[in-house]
Amino acid sequence: MAYERHVRLVGRSSECAVLDQTVAALHTGESRALVMHGVPGVGKSALLEYLESSATGVRVLRAVGVESEMELAFATLHQLCAPLLDRLTELPAPQRGALETVFGMHAGAAPERFLVGLAVLSLLSDASNARPVLCVVDDAQWMDRSSAQVLGFVARRLMAESVALVFAARQRGHDLSGLPDLEVTGLGTADAHTLLNSVTYARLDHHVRDRIVAEAGGNPLALLELPRGLTVTQMAGGFGMLHADALPGRIEQSFLTRIEELSEQSRLLLLVAAAEPIGDPILVWRAAERLGVTPATALTGHTEGLLSFDVRVVFRHPLVRSAVYRAANDEDRRAAHLALAEETDPRVDPDRRAWHLASAAAGPDETVAAELETSAERAQARGGLAAAAAFLQRSMGLTTDDARRAERAVAAAETSLRAGDLTAARKLVDVAERDTQDEFLRVRAQLVRSHIAFAAGFNSEAPPMLLAAAQRLEPFDMELARETYLLAWAAAVFAAADGESQLAISQAISALPPPEGGPRAIDLVLAGCALLVTEGRGAAIPMLRRAMSALADYTEQDLPKWGWAACGVSPALWDDKIMCDSYAKAVEAVRATGALTDLPIYLASWGIATSLTGEFSSAAAIVAEAEAVATATGMPIAPHTKLLLTALRGKEAEASALIAATIEWAGADGQLMGVTCAHWADAVLNNGLGRYEQAIPAAQASTQITELFVSVWVLPELLEAAVRVGDDTIALGALTRLADAAEPCDTDWAQGILARCRALLADETAAEPLYRTAIERLGRTRLRPDLARAHLLYGEWLRRHGQRVEARKQLRTAYEMFVSIGMEAFAERARRELAASGEAVRKHDPEAPSSDELTAQERQIALLVRDGLSNPEVGAQLFLSPRTVEWHLSKIFTKLGVSSRRQLRDALPRETLQP
Repeated sequence: MAYERHVRLVGRSSECAVLDQTVAALHTGESRALVMHGVPGVGKSALLEYLESSATGVRVLRAVGVESEMELAFATLHQLCAPLLDRLTELPAPQRGALETVFGMHAGAAPERFLVGLAVLSLLSDASNARPVLCVVDDAQWMDRSSAQVLGFVARRLMAESVALVFAARQRGHDLSGLPDLEVTGLGTADAHTLLNSVTYARLDHHVRDRIVAEAGGNPLALLELPRGLTVTQMAGGFGMLHADALPGRIEQSFLTRIEELSEQSRLLLLVAAAEPIGDPILVWRAAERLGVTPATALTGHTEGLLSFDVRVVFRHPLVRSAVYRAANDEDRRAAHLALAEETDPRVDPDRRAWHLASAAAGPDETVAAELETSAERAQARGGLAAAAAFLQRSMGLTTDDARRAERAVAAAETSLRAGDLTAARKLVDVAERDTQDEFLRVRAQLVRSHIAFAAGFNSEAPPMLLAAAQRLEPFDMELARETYLLAWAAAVFAAADGESQLAISQAISALPPPEGGPRAIDLVLAGCALLVTEGRGAAIPMLRRAMSALADYTEQDLPKWGWAACGVSPALWDDKIMCDSYAKAVEAVRATGALTDLPIYLASWGIATSLTGEFSSAAAIVAEAEAVATATGMPIAPHTKLLLTALRGKEAEASALIAATIEWAGADGQLMGVTCAHWADAVLNNGLGRYEQAIPAAQASTQITELFVSVWVLPELLEAAVRVGDDTIALGALTRLADAAEPCDTDWAQGILARCRALLADETAAEPLYRTAIERLGRTRLRPDLARAHLLYGEWLRRHGQRVEARKQLRTAYEMFVSIGMEAFAERARRELAASGEAVRKHDPEAPSSDELTAQERQIALLVRDGLSNPEVGAQLFLSPRTVEWHLSKIFTKLGVSSRRQLRDALPRETLQP
């Protein structure tokens, strides 16, 4: 066609150069991702065709987003991957099953969309082993949400595969954000004149040409289409006051002018094709024939410049499709959809048939509404939550009975919430609450509204809403009520809500009737958590120990959806072994079940526990994973682990910047737990640097909220800083609170920390045995940083009391431990104390070559390989292809000076842990 030929030749040399570079990169084994974006008609589709024609020796996979297919889950992804489905057997079983489920090849539980993304990444990587693969997606603004999320996920993780993903869209969508982009703008004046001259054969006054070029704004399609069919006189009059935002409409009008000249049968054929998103020529003709349209009559007009029939039905331009569909009257549109529905096999494609029937309905229709409900169930089974929500919303719109409409509205709201569409969920909850007369439905609607509040930000708004929902659920569904009570309690703790809110929730839990059939894990967790608030740790400990034992029996298959809410049990017990083991098990369980939207919360808990053990490399790997998953899921969670880790490492500039930034944005977002962790990190950092005056207000900021865990863990920081500045009042107050929290727990962690803190305030006779007790008990834990700090404080005390020889032993032990762990600030504090005791120690160089040269992701990969995982196993855990893992591994080997996995194990020994 003239448009495509000319647009390749006129004014697109820079864009073509970028696309040429993409093809060249494929042939050198590199990956590329690119989003071309620009207004309709600017030439994106022609550039994609140029790219395809230039990709010699490359396998090209193509898909086109279709506006009317946006609600069908994984529709665009299926288009793209269909030629590769014969390679599914090469994928690991979980990945293969995920794709087979979402593509409707067999029934199964809805897979997590990130598992689908990993499967597509593996599929493309496997295909690229034979020859490079180029994936082209046109009209990407009309991709269904599920496809957009998966392809965005894949594009961000392409690294060492010979795979390129190139999208063309009118505007950049959220799911493709962060990818390299190429804005396709209008042609320059000279190029626009050249293009216009090539299609206007009559001579025009240069003023007229200038006006046409100016009003077209350099848009190639406008320059080619708007003059079509106009006389010289009409062109001389210009196109009116044509603004840039009105240009697509004017181009559509140009197409409409041509469409209006067609016969009625030709227009009906175009309408059926516009309403059929797949482009199946057989289906289009069969549906058209139901409307009395035949090839002999429909193709006699001038349709060849608007529509072509080949393997697929292809419109001249997407604006032709939209122009045809929007110009048709409602009756004709409904007739076209009904004909398509009648010709769509309900056994092969029941969902698309239901969608056509819904579009054909002139008013409410219970039969169609019920079919849409069934389609929603199938969509959920394929993991298409967005599609399921769309089906349910349409089903609700076709329902007249108020009660049934409200029930469908609640179901649609619940599904929209899970799909991440909080705006739609809110609107649907409004409909449900307005229409229902059923109290249980009202409560379910309230529960959805409560979950929306929690999902929108980890702040104090959600806990009282969840409490009210739990109380109202009791008469209808006690099991759901108990789950909601626990979520309310955990939300209150996580949001660091006020004490009144925590107390109200805990009192309501305590008032619950005994569970039928004996207490389950959730019942024990509920009771123990409530006792923590209402009666204190002493009363809660026995119940929490029972709860911890019950939780240990959960497998990854039956980890409940409230599992993250039980993360507070082990730290409440001050049992570091249970805490570390249970968090690691929980993370593995969540990974295995694919519930990645919950994973950032679990990783935050595990990351803090790992940091407290001094396994900083592992903690950094957890940080990297948490950041990747949080970015992919869009969860606005504060960097809890990263805050503590950078503070313990003593990296002053990095830690200070992160602390300040977190306090600002988490405070503005209402995430008080994030603010609390930031102040805790600030206190740790300043104590390491010996800036005790600054550590005190930071620690006090963390202790002044009613949160139950971090506000207790920060007390040793407050006490140590207060002792160093001589403020016994603050120190004694901190010790009293710490004793209340730790004394009931006869664990090495609790008693070791308590002994260390008491020693700081004890007289000369009592202090030394307390320090020795602290070292003994902390030495039986996994908490190496706390053990090292006990040696440091004991050594400082010995030096101040004239026992220089013994002081050097303790300070040397502390210094060596700090250096080994990677605690730079505390190591320097120990070095200064050693120097004051008369022992010269060369200052440790933190820049010396070590595993710290690795990036966070490289460290994560190195640790997994060290632990014996294969490249595919590492890739499955980190959402990378095996080839990308191999590429990273080569860089890791170079940085560490090793050449094999065996040598890597020696270069990265496991941190020595006490049994």
